[in-house]
Amino acid sequence: MRGTSIFGVLVVIWLIIGAVAAGQRGYYGNDETNCAEAGTILVTIVAGPLNYLGANPKVDCKLPEPSR
Repeated sequence: MRGTSIFGVLVVIWLIIGAVAAGQRGYYGNDETNCAEAGTILVTIVAGPLNYLGANPKVDCKLPEPSR
């Protein structure tokens, strides 16, 4: 039981570090967010401390345009 609580705390710390890295890169400042920007924010948060070891994840996504 104790191992799972330590693992949970480590996951939360990992995600907080990723969120700080995304903030330092200025990803939260844009008012207009599209699929690629949202995806980049999410993978940056998930990458956590790896951002400080040189990881710079980017997402490129194209959503289909509605028919006219």
